[in-house]
Amino acid sequence: MTPLDRPAWSALNGLQAHLGTWNAQGTAVRTDPGYGPFAGAAPGEDAALADLLADAQDELWVVEPEGYEPPKGLVVVRQGVLVQMVAQGGLPMYAAKGIDVLGEGDVADMTALALANQPGPWGGKTHRYGTYYGIRDGDRVIAMAGERMRPATGLAEVSGVCTDPAYRGRGYAARLIARVMAGFADRGDAAFLHSWADNVGAIALYEQLGFRIRTRLVAMALRRG
Repeated sequence: MTPLDRPAWSALNGLQAHLGTWNAQGTAVRTDPGYGPFAGAAPGEDAALADLLADAQDELWVVEPEGYEPPKGLVVVRQGVLVQMVAQGGLPMYAAKGIDVLGEGDVADMTALALANQPGPWGGKTHRYGTYYGIRDGDRVIAMAGERMRPATGLAEVSGVCTDPAYRGRGYAARLIARVMAGFADRGDAAFLHSWADNVGAIALYEQLGFRIRTRLVAMALRRG
């Protein structure tokens, strides 16, 4: 098993441990809810995830190898199959003009994009995982991409890829993903990403940018049963 097989667990046990909150026994960990709901448990300790839930409405997301069985005491409220894709070959070319580094003043626009596109869980601090890049129309951010999980040294996840529906078809997502990848390469990280397995359009775009499917994973949102 590699760190990519359990990306959230690996990240919270390594480079992003500072974002984690553990149960008393040290067998399960969740991300600071402001960054998102991702969590994981030590092998054979999945039931300990319940220790991390604040109340009946609180929710955790696990990303595990396909075939993962939800632990007793928890119910699955949403789930889907993911493909995990890893960049291979050289960096794609992109036009840098018009791509800005996004900051705290852009959070409202970034959140609106995330809500419109549903790229995955988005919280009030998600943009702080790492550098986010965007394209604007006037003062408004109409497309963005950034990073999220770092499961091991030399690996970083492209995430938060969103384009306002009125601006799709202009190649913005490809340009922004390529910009994120270039930033990863500058610090020595290889890029990977996740896509819902049925999102054939997104998968085709990622393949054009040099990504190849590595494996299939399952994403589950869990609550107390």
